[in-house]
Amino acid sequence: MVADSPFRPQGSGSRVLAELARLWDQARVHNPGRVTQKELARVSGVPHTTVNGWATGAAEPRNLDQLVQVGATLAAWANEPLPSARDWDRLMAADRARPAPAPADVGPPVPAPAERVRVGVIPQPADCFQDRQVAEDVEAAAGEGGTGAPAQVLTGTGGVGKTQLAAAHARRAWRQGVQVLVWVEAATRDGIVSAYARAAARLGLTPAGLDDPDQAAREFLVWAETTGRSWLVVLDDVRRPKDLAGLWPPSAVSAAGGQVLVTTRLREAALAGADRRTVGVGTFTAAEARSYLRAKLGDHVPVADLDALAADLGFLPLALAQAAAYAANAAIGCAEYRRRLATRLLGHAVPGEDHLPDGHRRIVAATWELSIDEAGRAAPAGLARPLLCLTSVLDAAGIPQAALTSPPALAYLTSHLPDPAPLGGGGVDAATVNQAMVDEVLRVLHRHSLLDHDRTAAHREIRVHRLVQRATREHLVARPELGPRLFAEVAGAAADALLHVWPPVERDGLGEILRANTTALQQAAGTALCNPGAGAHPLLFQAAASLGHAGRVTAAVAASAGLHATCLRDLGPDHPDTLAIRGNLAGWRGRAGDVAGAAAAFAELLTDMERVLGPDHPTTLATRTNLAGFRGQAGDVAGAAAAFAELLTDMERVLGPDHPATLATRHNVASARREAGDAAGAAAAFEELLADRSRLLGPGHPDTLATRSHVASLRGDAGDAAGAAAAFAELLTDMERVLGPDHPETLATRANLAGWRGQAGDAAGAAAAFAELLTDMERVLGPDHPATLAARAHLASFKGEAGDAAEAYAALEELLADRLQVLGPDHPSTLTTRRNLARWRGEAGDAAGAAGAYERLLTDLLRVLGPGHPWTVAAREELAYWREAGRQ
Repeated sequence: MVADSPFRPQGSGSRVLAELARLWDQARVHNPGRVTQKELARVSGVPHTTVNGWATGAAEPRNLDQLVQVGATLAAWANEPLPSARDWDRLMAADRARPAPAPADVGPPVPAPAERVRVGVIPQPADCFQDRQVAEDVEAAAGEGGTGAPAQVLTGTGGVGKTQLAAAHARRAWRQGVQVLVWVEAATRDGIVSAYARAAARLGLTPAGLDDPDQAAREFLVWAETTGRSWLVVLDDVRRPKDLAGLWPPSAVSAAGGQVLVTTRLREAALAGADRRTVGVGTFTAAEARSYLRAKLGDHVPVADLDALAADLGFLPLALAQAAAYAANAAIGCAEYRRRLATRLLGHAVPGEDHLPDGHRRIVAATWELSIDEAGRAAPAGLARPLLCLTSVLDAAGIPQAALTSPPALAYLTSHLPDPAPLGGGGVDAATVNQAMVDEVLRVLHRHSLLDHDRTAAHREIRVHRLVQRATREHLVARPELGPRLFAEVAGAAADALLHVWPPVERDGLGEILRANTTALQQAAGTALCNPGAGAHPLLFQAAASLGHAGRVTAAVAASAGLHATCLRDLGPDHPDTLAIRGNLAGWRGRAGDVAGAAAAFAELLTDMERVLGPDHPTTLATRTNLAGFRGQAGDVAGAAAAFAELLTDMERVLGPDHPATLATRHNVASARREAGDAAGAAAAFEELLADRSRLLGPGHPDTLATRSHVASLRGDAGDAAGAAAAFAELLTDMERVLGPDHPETLATRANLAGWRGQAGDAAGAAAAFAELLTDMERVLGPDHPATLAARAHLASFKGEAGDAAEAYAALEELLADRLQVLGPDHPSTLTTRRNLARWRGEAGDAAGAAGAYERLLTDLLRVLGPGHPWTVAAREELAYWREAGRQ
């Protein structure tokens, strides 16, 4: 090897040499043409023969001082954090401890090592990152390989660099060979569960297609406690101790190969414990701050100026970073920056006392304000501040760029641009603000360290430090005569933007991210989104309802209850929006299985609706619709039919016979007649409704298609199962054309087609169709969606009808476990599954077991639905049948 050839210790198993080779490659990327062995020897002071021996793999480092000097030189050239002497000493110890290679022909083949797994995005190291004393303390406590180390909780105020310290520890652990590394955005419980679930998937702990994050998270925690592999979990930015309830990774006491590192602003006993070590993270020391500023601003700046600036900024790492970026971007010296800083303090744009130490609040805010001004002057001028205002009220952990480029956001940005004339041609014409322009401004804000912009982070492209958000919001309301109006505009625009990008069918975790942004917006906006003047913003209703539409009906009940409490507090009990969320809460309560409770809640609501809005108000009429519907589901079929018939009379009087709500009520009247057993009357009513909807709405309208679905089903109820299947096949073609193949109603039509195909005698074909449909439902709706679970129920039943009763019973057993977990024991779908499970148990030959299952089911039906409910009556009959069958 010639002296200046690439640093490649081929064939060596040394971890020290491998790390030097990696640093060499990175150094050559950042300093092409400069990095040679001779230059490395000259700068580091290590003899060239020694450097060349390491480069060829002919020798391994034995002198720690020489290794530290070479490593420091390469790291500086590579623009990476300087490895400490402790880092190199550990790698050398690992090299000394590694076993000698066995002869190739002795013993069995050595299995390939397990693939290393890394989950989550570790933040990039800050430019000129300082290897602080606190980092040494964390490394020392971690112990050799993490053995015996307690969980470490880094606590301190915002901006002191806790995340950077954790990231440096994580990168160091990865370089040293930790086998599984999980970086968790721990600001919310959902974020923690989601990260654990991704880790479980990467480790192969969960079956393909499982979409139960909570179960996957539990699998990961069990793995962490029992595995022999080394792992590190970093929980970054824990905001509430209760978010970690049941989610703490196992301590080193029970997982010798594991390490846990937590960062948080909290100083609470709930985060402490016998197996946890709290590490207080303060600001830079004077020496660390001086070293940092010298690296950023250059050796030519007098030490006295560096020390004075560091003192002005309270030694806060985040403030030092932004001050250095501003000075570099503005091409000004340290003294001039201090002069501007001293004359432009912003008394109102400061973080709260719970974020920064006393005496430092105004200075930090002024630092951000200067950076915002500088970003606002960069092309495209004038957009930086209003765009940063939008991000300041959304989720710091991840904002979808699509929201910031949506029409409501673009309209807000356009309306807050300065007049073009004073900009001297450097500003932005209002007509030119578009998605590309917003992307460009995001890059400007990214360069000024005001936010992180990562186009590859799907739906979380923008991340903003919460202190920057706080300072931005407080600056927005600093002018008493305009502040409240401007803040309300920002909050309203952000809410409109989120609502605009909310998809009809949630995929790829977007719904969860939008809900997190809605929560952050609601917390930041206060009463801006819910006040007597404007009412509750529709986004708040959408966020709660989206949980139910995604199949998480229990969560939808909780979210609706929370919104109801907010409306009660901010709007009062008689505000229309308060009454509306009461209706939503009752509806989700019914969908979660408490149909009797839902009917009672709608009855109470109707009384208040009639008092506040009047008996003929559309919302009052809608409440009567829901009351009648849940009354029927609770078992009073005749009462529901009578209520719908009475409601139809009022609908026609108030809204007219052709109003969509009147047509919907006719639909409900026909359905009630069908439930009451009047199949002929229901069929005639649906045929008339179909003719009117086709005339008024058109043959391709979704409501018209829905009516066709009922007409087809009634055809099957009348005994023509083959005709019903043919009608659904024809309807499916139109559904796919109008709504698309993945629309939930299209999927429901496929389910009806498969069901009537089975009723017509082709049970095997129906089972095959449901199996194919189930794949699409799990992809589009998720495995826990009620429609997906229903498809599994039909698939199991038709397997039984096709002759495999044992397979039907086994499939229903699995389904029952999932329905119990998702819906609870008293949900109608859970009770139905138990009924089918009992039947196929008997069909599989266990008549006594079937009778016992029906007996237990009957007890619960009596408790939940009452003795007169049709399901209760049917269960009595089925119990008698299987008892008799068991005697034969």
